[in-house]
Amino acid sequence: MNLSIDKAAFAIILGICPLIFLPKLPEQKLLFYFLILFLLLNITKNLTCHFLALVSISFLWGCLHAKTLLTQVDFLTQGQKNIVAIVKSVQLQKHHQKNEKPRVLLRIHKLEGKYLFPPIFVSVIWNDHLPSFCSGQKWQLKVRMRAIHSTLNEGGFDSQRWAVANKQPLSGKLISAKPIDLQCDMRQKMISGVKNSINIYDYVRILIALAFGERKLLNKNDWEQLKKTGTAHLIAISGMHIAMAALFGALFARALQFFFPITWIRQGFPLMMSWCSALFYMWLAGASAPTLRAMLALTLWLLLSVFRKKCTAWQVWLWTVSLILIIDPLAILSDSFWLSCFAVAALIFWYQWVPLRLSENRTWYQWLRQLLMKWLHLQLGMMLLLLPIQVALFHGISLSSLIANLWAVPIISFITIPAILLAFLTTFIPFIASIFWFLADFSIGLVFSPLLFLSKGWLSISKAGQLISYSGWLAVIIWRFQFWRSHHIISVVIFCILLWIFTERSEYKRYKWRVDMLDVGHGLAVVIERGGKATIFDTGVRWKTGSMASSVILPYLNWRGLELEHIILSHDHNDHIGGLYELLKFFPKAKVTAPFNPLKKSDLITFSVCSEGNQWEWQELNFEVFWPKKREKNAKNNDSCVIRIDDGQHSLLLSGDLEAKGEYQLIQQAGHKLASTFLQVPHHGSKTSSTSPFLRAVKPTFAFASVSRYNQWHLPAQKIIKRYQKNHILWRDTSVSGQLTVFFFDKTWKIRGYREEFMPRWYHQPLGVFKHQ
Repeated sequence: MNLSIDKAAFAIILGICPLIFLPKLPEQKLLFYFLILFLLLNITKNLTCHFLALVSISFLWGCLHAKTLLTQVDFLTQGQKNIVAIVKSVQLQKHHQKNEKPRVLLRIHKLEGKYLFPPIFVSVIWNDHLPSFCSGQKWQLKVRMRAIHSTLNEGGFDSQRWAVANKQPLSGKLISAKPIDLQCDMRQKMISGVKNSINIYDYVRILIALAFGERKLLNKNDWEQLKKTGTAHLIAISGMHIAMAALFGALFARALQFFFPITWIRQGFPLMMSWCSALFYMWLAGASAPTLRAMLALTLWLLLSVFRKKCTAWQVWLWTVSLILIIDPLAILSDSFWLSCFAVAALIFWYQWVPLRLSENRTWYQWLRQLLMKWLHLQLGMMLLLLPIQVALFHGISLSSLIANLWAVPIISFITIPAILLAFLTTFIPFIASIFWFLADFSIGLVFSPLLFLSKGWLSISKAGQLISYSGWLAVIIWRFQFWRSHHIISVVIFCILLWIFTERSEYKRYKWRVDMLDVGHGLAVVIERGGKATIFDTGVRWKTGSMASSVILPYLNWRGLELEHIILSHDHNDHIGGLYELLKFFPKAKVTAPFNPLKKSDLITFSVCSEGNQWEWQELNFEVFWPKKREKNAKNNDSCVIRIDDGQHSLLLSGDLEAKGEYQLIQQAGHKLASTFLQVPHHGSKTSSTSPFLRAVKPTFAFASVSRYNQWHLPAQKIIKRYQKNHILWRDTSVSGQLTVFFFDKTWKIRGYREEFMPRWYHQPLGVFKHQ
């Protein structure tokens, strides 16, 4: 007897799933034992053993893929490499802003003259003196590569996991470049031609995103409206878009069959046309991972239809997921993979557990009414059942998503996408094609017209409020089994169990207060938390298109459910004050303290000067300022606000970017009062700070530094790390650990790093050759 296809598919999924949570990959020796286990289990006649054998070989398969990727990264990051690479990035803007060099994605074709398999991608900044790039070009390059290393914080986007899942774990610097073939591929030529012809339309950026899957032209406002209305899935070409393209192809084939002789009409022609139409749309979208997965699912479904194999929706779902993971085990780390799987599973669950029973259609009015009821039923199910994945990925829910999707999905599905496909079909008749492009643009305008108002329905959800996202599933289960009628106690028990699961905390639930040094790259942001309130010391860096406040600090505060009451700025440098106004936008009642005045005259913000002798109490914690002596017009490094925070037993000294001169003056001024349990390392571990007299005066047990793994100043300096170690001071920094958290209890304290302890994952560990630079 052999395993059923269902059990085999489940075994494959079960074997690859550990890649999600493994803290480190097994050693080569252990993988060899798994291979032996597979062979031993497989020679038995027991079905359970066969199942376990498939689980073990699937686990081995997934680990081999992961190890291969890490091995490639380790080798490619050692010195300069000669590669032949194919450009994958599409040229959308010929003229870039001054001093803004485009970042280009390359697929490494050959390495040191040898073909590289499996392929891996590297992103590089394109030099000004090089010819303009376009998709499909082939180049001979000398590149110095380094591994992607992302900031890692609670509530933040895990870009390192994304990079591993998408085989893009490398960034590089071009040393030299020689073109081999400067010809653009067909897709680039098509995109350039279409963009030139539709530049007159208001929503050209959305049209390009829907037609080709290229979303670089979308601006921040577009993403905010789509996210906050729960309609972002409309722009990400995936299952729905591929399905609509397939439906378009099938209907087009049926229309052609109207003119065929009766003997020519066969079921296979519409199926083939639907598959070809979906394949063409997938190619247009760049064959991205979501479109490839959707195409695989469609192909499986069409094959089952052609060979008239009867199977349930759950079977098709299970087989498709297992096939995806066999082809690409690292897809298990992809958010889009889980979003697609979860969405399809939710649809099946909804229609099986909450079926909509309607009477037969009799009049056009009843038919229209039932159509609207079916649409409302579908969207209601999606809104309720996709809440968990929406909260997990976006840390919030859209209260207006039901209305937004009821309005937007039909327009995009039945007007915009067909119009785009018809525009491609009539490309050789420009006048007709322009009519369809105009229709597509007009339909997008209809979609976006109410989104600005509906985006006000966005509600941020903290970690403690995750339970609400499972209310839809819980309600369906209780309703289906009618627990609410005859089993009141069971309903309460189920609710209490779920409540306990999602609100139960470890020992760290009982801490008195905590300090989080957020991983903000080169900059500083330290959050002091007690009783659901927060004070922040410095706000990270800001750049032209964003800031650490929007990408790290605000997501962290929202995820933790904290109310920011006080913002303290150490000094007037961008990497310390960059996020001030973004934080004040969300917390306008927050008080600001600094050794200089960073506020505008029109700001109605409470401001106090950070100067020697200032003291206050906040949440039963004592704050005392030791430096500077007076308010400064432009506070520099040696004017940094130095504050000591203590609870009567444990203490923390925040030093900003204080340098040697300031440290000596501070010692003379404060002396023994500087003694603290913890020290925020001055000036990111620079050689100009952390003098020996200063360390002897503070006498910390523990020191932690906020630094970026890759920074031009090569911080922290090895000399400084050794100095801390020589003084028997424990050292941690964000370049290695990510977010660093100190929990203070009644008599003890405990420190945890996000990479090593909060979220220890093999893909979170520093990739490539790691050393402080």
